Amino acid sequence: MKKFGLAILGIVAAIVVLSNVGSIVALAISALIAFAGFHYYRKTDSVLLKLFWGVVLLVGLLTAIANIPAFIGILALLGVYYVWREWNGGKNKDITTTQSGDPFVNFERQWEEMTK
Repeated sequence: MKKFGLAILGIVAAIVVLSNVGSIVALAISALIAFAGFHYYRKTDSVLLKLFWGVVLLVGLLTAIANIPAFIGILALLGVYYVWREWNGGKNKDITTTQSGDPFVNFERQWEEMTK
């Protein structure tokens, strides 16, 4: 039943991500514009250029903030990642926790358990 719920959640989240790909790209472009405006605002010494790059920064920030569907798409992308991680064994999957016949492979983990 857990796999069925994960599959349904993953499918719904993937559909939401795919429907918001355009918004996510627009968010990335507006973030790039805001970053460029901030970068050149800090670099310039002219008051007129500082005003221009400040306006560019403000436009980039306002378009990024107003792009609510992209934020929903990013949340859905996090949901897809969560489903993928849980489907593949959870977050406790670690190379050092695998059991083997060699007593020296897991020495650090066993030493931690003994010294507790």
